[in-house]
Amino acid sequence: MSFNQGSRLDTSQVSDRRGGMGGKIAIGGGGLILLIASLLGVPPELLQSLTGAAPTSEQVATDGQELRQECETGADANARRDCRVVATVNSLNRYWGEALPRYNLQYPVPAAVLFDGQVSTGCGSATSAVGPFYCPRDSTAYFDVGFFDQLTDQLGAAEGPLAEEYVVAHEFGHHIQNLTGVLDYSQQDPQGQGSGAVRVELQADCYAGVWAGNATEQMDPATGEPFMQPLTSQDLSDALSAASAVGDDRIQSASSGQVNPHTWTHGSSEQRQAWFSQGYESRDPGACDTFNAANLDRP
Repeated sequence: MSFNQGSRLDTSQVSDRRGGMGGKIAIGGGGLILLIASLLGVPPELLQSLTGAAPTSEQVATDGQELRQECETGADANARRDCRVVATVNSLNRYWGEALPRYNLQYPVPAAVLFDGQVSTGCGSATSAVGPFYCPRDSTAYFDVGFFDQLTDQLGAAEGPLAEEYVVAHEFGHHIQNLTGVLDYSQQDPQGQGSGAVRVELQADCYAGVWAGNATEQMDPATGEPFMQPLTSQDLSDALSAASAVGDDRIQSASSGQVNPHTWTHGSSEQRQAWFSQGYESRDPGACDTFNAANLDRP
């Protein structure tokens, strides 16, 4: 899904902490294990023991000058990944800020952070190796845009803007769950085919689909035009490819050659695709009730 070229971006919704902690950590060998652990639901505070990283007071956000200079319009979002994250965050905040009041819920805007190398969070210290994540303790979504290369090169997802935007939207789905109170189910019932953790992750996929289905109706007041261009069949295919790439069965098969549903935390590739599609086709957050679904394979 591409942004209309003249749309105006609001970089104040994203903090830029890149460059403050040295070079990137390569995803390979142990790094790939960390990435897989993150995608399988290991929280950042537990990953700290794997990374050997400790929180530091030296890391500070930059002044955001690069984002302000480079990420001004939808054309920039179509050309640069960091700008695409900014634009996606803008769109997500617009959609959820309008949608949640219809369900008698307020939408406190979450923080969003771009980082590389290492980042200190309310959930502990994490490195780029853990991939994108949402920390409920500080209501912040964290993104290293280098992860999108790993999504395609290491995990086999298709390239495309909606594949990347799906990842951002999924993490914002966890923010919605933090507001509704269901996010804790992932820790209370942490693994298994029908576990709370799987239901949490599939609902976040569904919320990402809901956003995608509604994104083109949001108007940019600066231009009077839709903020985003209509979704194409290729866009949808790219998003479904990304959802499939981070399915438990596919990751387990790639890492160990075996699939063990008893240890699932995110759901199968087929389930993740199905719930994203459920959200996209219904365009209704109310259709994302994974917790009362008798069959997670067929929403």
